[in-house]
Amino acid sequence: MNELNQLEHTQSEQTPPGAVMPLRGGLPALKQRRVAEFIEEHLAEEISLATLAELVNLSLCHFARAFKQSFGAPPHRYHMARRMVRARSLLQRSALSVTQIGIQIGFRETSSFTRAYRRFVGVTPSEFRRRRPD
Repeated sequence: MNELNQLEHTQSEQTPPGAVMPLRGGLPALKQRRVAEFIEEHLAEEISLATLAELVNLSLCHFARAFKQSFGAPPHRYHMARRMVRARSLLQRSALSVTQIGIQIGFRETSSFTRAYRRFVGVTPSEFRRRRPD
């Protein structure tokens, strides 16, 4: 099972769709929402752990532990997974090239985007696009 499916599967087991279940030791629902929205708004940027921790007024260590408890993955992996979800969406419904999509979601090189996409999804962006039903 590739990383994107694992993350989506873990999150679906922890919370029903559209709901945020408070977990002991995790982030409160308001802070979860604030962090998730910030990540979505800054997908194409590198986001430091310190920036996210500061956003919700927590220490780095406490934030990292609470984030993983709440989202099922460390912050960097969650951020990368959200990038791959956006890339998958763009690949399905966009006429943009693979290079343009990679740049739009924050990769400087097509090769690094392709490598990350393959790691998370299991196929390269070009293979994914060829396999999609038209």
